[in-house]
Amino acid sequence: MPVRAWAPLVPLLSVVALLAVPPPAGSPGTGTVADAASAVLVVCCAVRVVRDRARPLSRTAAVVLGLPVLGICTAAVASHDPAASLPGVARYLQVFVLVPAAVVLLVRDRRDFAVVAWAVIGLALTQGAVGVAQYLTGTGASYMGEDVRAVGTFGPTDVMGMATVVAYGIVAAAGIALGEPGRRPRTWALVCGALLLVPLVVSFSRGAWIATLVACALLLTLCGVRRAVRVGLAAGALGVVLVAGLGVGSQMVQERVASISRVTAAPDRSVTDRYTMWAAAAGMWRAEPLTGVGLKGFPAYRDAHASLALSSGSDTAGAGRGFQRQPLLSPHNMYLLVLGEQGLLGLLTVAGSWLALLGCALRRLVDARRAGAVPACGLVAVGLLVWQLVDFAYADIGGPATVLTALVLGLAAWWSFAPHRPAGAARTVAPGGGPPGDRSGDPSGGPGTGVRTGTHPVPPRRSAPAPGPAAAGVRHG
Repeated sequence: MPVRAWAPLVPLLSVVALLAVPPPAGSPGTGTVADAASAVLVVCCAVRVVRDRARPLSRTAAVVLGLPVLGICTAAVASHDPAASLPGVARYLQVFVLVPAAVVLLVRDRRDFAVVAWAVIGLALTQGAVGVAQYLTGTGASYMGEDVRAVGTFGPTDVMGMATVVAYGIVAAAGIALGEPGRRPRTWALVCGALLLVPLVVSFSRGAWIATLVACALLLTLCGVRRAVRVGLAAGALGVVLVAGLGVGSQMVQERVASISRVTAAPDRSVTDRYTMWAAAAGMWRAEPLTGVGLKGFPAYRDAHASLALSSGSDTAGAGRGFQRQPLLSPHNMYLLVLGEQGLLGLLTVAGSWLALLGCALRRLVDARRAGAVPACGLVAVGLLVWQLVDFAYADIGGPATVLTALVLGLAAWWSFAPHRPAGAARTVAPGGGPPGDRSGDPSGGPGTGVRTGTHPVPPRRSAPAPGPAAAGVRHG
């Protein structure tokens, strides 16, 4: 693959790579170098579209990806403090509109999709390795009085960052392992997925555990019930070996797993605060049912709608930082955050866009399966999207890893809306062996995925001799 063919992927891969850079100490979680790279990504996409007159978004893609703009802008205009809502407008448009649209336009084919997916897995392995080292050496974030919580390079103020990245890597590896026709990529994907289970466990993130389990179970079910049962048994055995045999956080992990079933009977402080903030967000919606209290308005209206059960903040420490009281600025539920700040109109447009995206992605995957093949890119896109929608019930946007959420939505949108070439169709090659114009082939190049011509020039086809007496009776192939 020539350097010129890699050029459109450089902005995408830069965003993924820069997520490994630790955020500045004391930063509020926004305005990182990865966010700056995402702005460059959007600009590069716009320049490429104008200069090369590249294909625009389809009508369906434009409607689905542009639908959140209506709710976001309406909530900002109707806010009691429109100026304070402007940063929220920029953040929402970045995560849910601009970056996903740029990914759809810059990812040209399934091979590009695979490169980005493997880049996410590589980032997950990097963050996971740092997290496991933090757990083993006692240099992670504080958890139950010990500095053992794996947070990667994101620090104790963003304990969900590493868990999110690692979970993305596991889901992407599962999709590649289930859909890739080649043995070597499938083997590498299985190895990577198994390795990433360890940092996910020691992240102690219940929401990431639940979302990963749901996403992987759905992918297995889409590929066949028998395979789902076999893999489920193997995963259960691996979990027993990791926790009971090797003692990977056995006591703390068991306590954390048990706390999931005690969210109503005997909830811990974090669960109590979360339920209280959920109720506060619902109260904001009841006060302003149509347009909400405005973007970035949850902290200002939280105390007016929260009960006395809400604590003043959460304690953070470890991972190279001292003790710090972290204020509770969001309800840790994306759907309730949108409902409270943007009202019913915002929920219908923003969450409705996600549901429409999920429906289009699932329909395309089902159609591909009926055609006889389940492509890896479809499984990865659906798995990542399902993971995100499930995790939104326990978390919301915020922190350095949010820009990766935008890329994930973009990959799902590419699978849902980008024109895909049918299997077996030859790929066109530009004159002189340059990058092909229509590069919508399968990245694997395996059987049944079309012809991979790469950059080698196609030899000229010999013209058949003119029919004459000497050629009578000859069958030209």
